[in-house]
Amino acid sequence: MFISSISQEQLSEMEVAAFKGEVHVIDTEGQEFSRAVAYLGRQKIIGFDTETRPCFSASQPRYGVSLLQLSGAGKAYLFRIKSLGMHRKLCNLLANPKIIKVGAAVHDDIKGLQKYSMFEPASFVDLQKIVWKWGIRDKSVKKMSAIILGFKISKTQQLSNWEADELSEAQIRYAATDAWVCREMFLKLMASEKNPLPSPEQV
Repeated sequence: MFISSISQEQLSEMEVAAFKGEVHVIDTEGQEFSRAVAYLGRQKIIGFDTETRPCFSASQPRYGVSLLQLSGAGKAYLFRIKSLGMHRKLCNLLANPKIIKVGAAVHDDIKGLQKYSMFEPASFVDLQKIVWKWGIRDKSVKKMSAIILGFKISKTQQLSNWEADELSEAQIRYAATDAWVCREMFLKLMASEKNPLPSPEQV
């Protein structure tokens, strides 16, 4: 059984964890892109997330999705959508019903990707919509990972410039971790007994 929510004090005492596997940043078609698609296509479950350059004032233009992150158990791939576009093979991955894609608040991420190229999303799991079945009220990725996995993840890079010419090592690790941790949470939930809240509306 999981606790239903976690306090900031409890969070502050937890260890910070990050993805320790291989991370590949891909901004062009080529061998590495093909290897990435082949690897992800063999997975049954992949972690999913996107990053968008933040806007800090109302007068700024709204930026499109900058980065698509897809992670297996040992490898994470960061696709720089601004330069690569939503390639047909990426659309096919996200439309493949045999591959479960796990994220948080996935609706907006999918809509952002569809502005580049339309695809029919299939087999997406939104953690925010299912954790109530395990008695969990908190919805942020940071709090959900603390409750489900027993560690916290850093969010310090969240508002950084995702359209920078070169992503920093901290940005790369952060982006990979966000996708990977969703996959890990889903696997842990699937292996755990449900203890639902009375109804999702009461979350």
